[in-house]
Amino acid sequence: MKLGDSLSKLGLRGAGPLLGLVVTWVLFAVLAGGTFTNWSNQELMLLQTAVVGTAAVGATWIIVSGGIDLSVGANIALSAMVGSMVMRDGHGFWLAAIATVITGCVVGWLIGALVVGALLRVLLVAGAGALLVWLTAGMGSLWSLLLGVAAGAGVWFATARLRQSLPLSPFIVTLGLWGALRGIAKGLGDDQPMIYFEADETLSALMLPEGLLPPGVWVLLIVAIVASLLLRRSVFGRHVVAIGSSRETARLCGINLPKTELRVYMLGCACAGIAAVMQLSYLSMGDPTTAQGYELKAIAAAVIGGASLAGGEGAIFGTLLGALIMTVVDNGCTKVGLDNWVQEVVTGVIIVAAVALDRWRQSKSPAK
Repeated sequence: MKLGDSLSKLGLRGAGPLLGLVVTWVLFAVLAGGTFTNWSNQELMLLQTAVVGTAAVGATWIIVSGGIDLSVGANIALSAMVGSMVMRDGHGFWLAAIATVITGCVVGWLIGALVVGALLRVLLVAGAGALLVWLTAGMGSLWSLLLGVAAGAGVWFATARLRQSLPLSPFIVTLGLWGALRGIAKGLGDDQPMIYFEADETLSALMLPEGLLPPGVWVLLIVAIVASLLLRRSVFGRHVVAIGSSRETARLCGINLPKTELRVYMLGCACAGIAAVMQLSYLSMGDPTTAQGYELKAIAAAVIGGASLAGGEGAIFGTLLGALIMTVVDNGCTKVGLDNWVQEVVTGVIIVAAVALDRWRQSKSPAK
C-alpha cells in the first residue's frame, strides 16, 4: 500500500488544513503579540471570514462538480447593490435579503445555463426579464426585480423543448461575467456606492460582535453544515461528486448532467448571495467595487481545504479552514505592519502553493 493511501485512511490528510491554520496563527501570534491575539481581533477575523467563507462553501460545490466560478466577487457586489437598492426604496431587511439572495441565484442560473449550452433560452429569458423590469420600473425596485425574475422563469419553462446545443466552458463564461456583473453593479449605482437612507437594526447586527459569536459567523456555520450534509448524504450530492470524478461515467449511470450542473451553479451562487447580505451589513451600503479578488480567495480556500480543481473531491470543513488561513494571513500581515503590496504577494504565493498542492495530491492519488 502506498504511503499516500495510508495517510488518507488514517485521516491525516484531512488534518493538513487544520495544522496549517494552527501554524499560521501561532506564527503571527509570536510576531505581532497581543494586538493579534486579543479577542476583539479574533472576532474581527471571524467576521471577515464569514463573507469569504460563505462564498467559498458555494465555490466548493462548483469545484467538486468539475467546474469553476471566477465571478464570485462581482456576484457579491451586484447582489449587495440590489439589496441596498431595495432598502433605499423603504423596504426592510428581510425583503432586501431575499432580493439579494435571489440575485445570486439568478446569476448562478445564468452561468449554469450557459455552461450546459442553453444560449438561446438564456437570450429569450434575459430579454423577457429585462423588458418586464423596464415596464414595471415605476412600481419600485423590489417588485420590478421579482416580476422580471418571474417572467424569465416563465419563458425558461415555456421554452423547455428548445435544443441545448452550444455548451460553453465554465472558465470562459464566468470570466466574461466577472467583468459584466461588475459593470452592471456600477451601472445600478451610477458608478457610486448606494447608501440606504434608514438604518436597519437587524441588518446592522448581523456583522456586529454580539454574544459568543457574531450572528454572521452563525450564518456561515449553518450554511456550511447544510452544504456538507447535502454533499455527503444526499443523492444530489453524490451525483455532483460523480460528475466531477468522471462525466462520461456519470452519464452512463443515468445522471442528468445538464440539470445537475444547472442546480450546482445555482446553489453555489446562492451562497454568494448570502455572502452579499453579510457584506451589505458589514459595509452598511452597496458598493460596486467591493469583494475585489474574492473569487480567488474562495477558490484558494476550497483548494487549501482539500478540493481538487480536477473535480470529484472536496470537503466543506476543509474549505472553512482554508478561508480562515487566508484571513489570518491578511490580518496578521496588517498587525505586523507589512505594506499592502506585501500582503498581495503573500496571498498570491498561497494561491500558487494551493494549486501546486492540489496537483501533488492528484499525482499521489489513484487514477480516476
